[in-house]
Amino acid sequence: MNPAWLDLPVRTALPALRRALDARGVAVLAAPPGTGKTTLVPLALAGLVEGGPARRVLVAEPRRLAVRAASRRMAWLLGEKPGGRVGHTVRGERVVGPDTVVEVVTTGVLLQRLQRDQELPGVDAVLLDECHERHLDADTALAFLLDVRAALRPELQLLCASATSDTAAWASLLGSTEEGPAEVVEAHGTAHPVEIVWAPPARAVRPPQGTRTDPLLLEHVAGVVRRALSERAGDLLCFLPGVGEIARVSGLLGGLDGVDVLQLHGQAPQAVQDAALTPGQRRRVILATSVAESSLTVPGVRIVVDCGLAREPRTDHARGLAGLVTVRSSLAAGRQRAGRAGREAPGAAYRCWSEVEDTLAPRFPAPEIALADLTPFALQVACWGDPGAGSLALPDAPPAGAMGAARQTLTALGAVDAQGRATERGRRFARTGLHPRLARALLDGAPVVGARRAAEIVALLSEEPPRALGDDLAAVWRAVRGGVSGVSGAESYGGRWRDETRRLRSHVDAPATALPDAGAVGLLAALAQPERIARARGAAGTYLMASGTAGELPAGSALSGSEWLAIAVADRPAGAPSARIRRAVLIDESTALAAAAHLLTTRDEVHWAVPPGSRRGDLAARRVQALGALELEAAALRSPDRALVRAALLEGLAREGAGELLRWSETASSLRSRLAFLHHALGDPWPDVSDQALLAAADQWLEPELSRARRRADLERLDTTSALQRLLPWAGGQAGRLDELAPERITVPSGSRIRVDYSTERPVLAVKLQELFGWADTPALAGGRVPLTIHLLSPAGRPAAVTGDLASFWRTGYRAVRADLRGRYPRHPWPEDPTTAEPTKRTNPRR
Repeated sequence: MNPAWLDLPVRTALPALRRALDARGVAVLAAPPGTGKTTLVPLALAGLVEGGPARRVLVAEPRRLAVRAASRRMAWLLGEKPGGRVGHTVRGERVVGPDTVVEVVTTGVLLQRLQRDQELPGVDAVLLDECHERHLDADTALAFLLDVRAALRPELQLLCASATSDTAAWASLLGSTEEGPAEVVEAHGTAHPVEIVWAPPARAVRPPQGTRTDPLLLEHVAGVVRRALSERAGDLLCFLPGVGEIARVSGLLGGLDGVDVLQLHGQAPQAVQDAALTPGQRRRVILATSVAESSLTVPGVRIVVDCGLAREPRTDHARGLAGLVTVRSSLAAGRQRAGRAGREAPGAAYRCWSEVEDTLAPRFPAPEIALADLTPFALQVACWGDPGAGSLALPDAPPAGAMGAARQTLTALGAVDAQGRATERGRRFARTGLHPRLARALLDGAPVVGARRAAEIVALLSEEPPRALGDDLAAVWRAVRGGVSGVSGAESYGGRWRDETRRLRSHVDAPATALPDAGAVGLLAALAQPERIARARGAAGTYLMASGTAGELPAGSALSGSEWLAIAVADRPAGAPSARIRRAVLIDESTALAAAAHLLTTRDEVHWAVPPGSRRGDLAARRVQALGALELEAAALRSPDRALVRAALLEGLAREGAGELLRWSETASSLRSRLAFLHHALGDPWPDVSDQALLAAADQWLEPELSRARRRADLERLDTTSALQRLLPWAGGQAGRLDELAPERITVPSGSRIRVDYSTERPVLAVKLQELFGWADTPALAGGRVPLTIHLLSPAGRPAAVTGDLASFWRTGYRAVRADLRGRYPRHPWPEDPTTAEPTKRTNPRR
C-alpha cells in the first residue's frame, strides 16, 4: 500500500462517514477538491484501507476522463494497475478483473446497469461523485438509487460526494420524513492562500454567441498566461470553455521556452491526459475545460488563469436545435477554479475580467435538467416505469415544456406508447446507450445499409469529428475511416470512433447491402434527425428544414448547390434569423421521403392571400403534399371545406379590417358611428363596433352571410346595415331607444332634418346659422349626458362659429359673427335679436 494515502485530508473524516452509513445507509460528504474524496473514500468503503468489512463499491463520475483518472489513482495507492482490485468502465471500455471490488463508472454506465437490473446485485455501496456539478445523468441515477433503496434493497449504502459545502438539498433528498435529512460529513482540505489578480482586457470584447468566443479574448488570455509565467513560479492551469478555444490559445502560446503546453479535455489522447495529470520534469501550462474544476486533481499547479467562460447545453424546442453554448461561468465555478492554485502551496489566480463583472454572474451553474434536451431522460424514466418522473426524488423537477417536447419526439420514434410507457422498441433504444434519435438511426438503418456501416456512421454522429475535416459528412466519414493525419485532434478522435463502432456493432446484426456509401451516410443522418432534412430555397446556400427552421451553409461550402440535405449539426446564434449548418450530407428526395415518412402529409390549405404589389387579398385554396414544412406538390382546391373557408375569410377581415374589406353604405357607416358613440358614452348594452370587436363577434353579426361567402366579392356584397343591426341590444329592449339616444338626424327650427356627425368624440350638428333662430337650448344626446356640438355655418356653408352652448352664443358671440357676415351676405336675414327671429332656409325677398 502506497503511504501517500496517509496524507490525504479526507482520512480524518472516514470514521464519521462509516458511522453515518452504518446508522442510516445514506450520507453526504462535503470535501473540497484535492482532499482525496474520490480516491481514498471508495477504498475505505471497500475495506481496503484502515480495515472494515470487505464490500464491493461502485463509484460514479460525470466524465470518462475523471473515471480513468480515479481508477489509475486508486490502483496506484494500492500498488497495482487498473483491472486488479480497482477497475473502471466507460462506454466502449471495460478494465476490471475477478478481484475488482472498487469499480469506477460514468453515470451513464450506472444508468444502463440500473435499467438492466434494478437491484445492482453484488454491489454493497454506491458513491455518486461531484454531485454539485448537477449533470442530468447524475441527478437521474440518484433518483433511481433512492427508488431501489426504498423498494428493493434498503441495505444498499448510498453516498453523495460534493466539492462544495452547499449540501442541504442532497441531505434532504437522501433523508426521510421520519429521521430527517441525511448526515453531512465534512472533510477540510489544506488549502493555501490564493491571491486574486484581476486582469481584464484593455479593449472591450464581444460577448460569446453560440459556441463562438471573441478571438480578442483568446489573444488576451494567451497574453495573461505569458504574464503569469513571468511573475510566478510553478505549473499553470488555464480554464477555457471548449476544445476549439484550447487549440486556439495553444497556438498563440507557441515558442514558450522550457514550458510544455498540454491540452486537457475529454477528447485529448490518453498520453496527453496522463501527462497533464502527472508531474513532469519541465514547467507545464495545462489548458483545460471545466473538467479540471473539481473532477480531477492536477498536481504542481501554483497559477490559475481563468477566462471566465463555460459551456452549457441549450435546446431550442421550437426549432429542434440542441447543442452547447458559451456562457459566463458562475461565481461557484470561479471559486473552484481559483482554488486549484492553492492545493499544494500558496498560489495566484488571474481572472480575465474586471471585478465589477462578478455582480452580473450567476451564483451557481444552472442544473442541466433545466437546460438540456430531455429526450434521453424521458426515455430513461419511461423505461424505469415513471413516464412523467412525478414520483422520482429529483433535485429539480424537469420543465413541463421540455418534457412535452421529449415525449412528442419519443412517440414519433415509436419509443413510447400513447400513455408515455416505454415500448419494446424504446427499451431496445435505451440499451444502446445512445440518444434515442441515434438509436433509431442505428436500428432502422442497419437492415438497409448493413451493420458495419450503420455502426460506423452512427459513431460518427454520436461525437462530432474535428471541424477541420469539413462540413460534408460523407467526406468526413471517408477521412476518418481511412485514418486521416495532419489534422489537430483527428488521430485521437479516430481511436474513439473505432472503439464506439465496435461497441455499436454488437447491437445490430445485418448483412452488407449494395447501397452506395454516399446513400448510406445520407440515409442514417436523415433517420437520426428527420426534422433537419432540408431543401434549397432562394439564395444560394440557403435552406428550409422540415421543422420550418431556415438554415444557411457557410461560404465556400462543398455542399452548396445541393437540392436536398440531411443536416447532422446546426446551431442558431442568439438573434440570428436562421441556423448555421455546421455539418450535413447530400441526399435525394427519395431518401428524404423514406427517412421522414412520418412527416409526410397531404393537407388542404385555405387562407387569405395578398398578391405581391397589391393591397387587396382574396381567398386562396389548394391541396398540398408536404414533408413537414417542405412543400412537395400543390394543386388548386375546387371545393374547400366550408370551415376552412370561413376561417380564411375571418383571416382576411383581421388582416384588412372590417372597415376596408366590407362595403359600408352611408346608412351603414352612420349606424356604426352611432353605436360607437353610445358604446363610448354609455357602455353596455351598446356594443363595441371597432374592427377588433367586430371580428371577435363575427358569429353574431355576420352570420349566415359569412358561412355562405366563398370569396372577397361575397363579403363586399354583404348588406352591412342589416348585419350590424343584429348587434343591437334587442333582448333588453334598449334597441328601440337608438333614435332617442343617438338620432341619425335632428329637426332644427327651420324644419330641416340635419344629419348628426358621430365620427368625432363629440357628435357634431353642422347647420346654417339662420335655421336656428329662436332655438335657445343646445340638444344633449345619450339621455342628456353628451351635449351636441353645433357648427354654425355661413349662408355659403362655411364654418362661422362652433358652440356647445347655443344660449351663450346668442348672448355673446352672435354680434361679432353678424358684424362679420351681414355685409357679405346682405340678402340673408341678420336680426338684432336672433332668439325671437323667425328661422329660415331662404333669403330675404328682392325689393
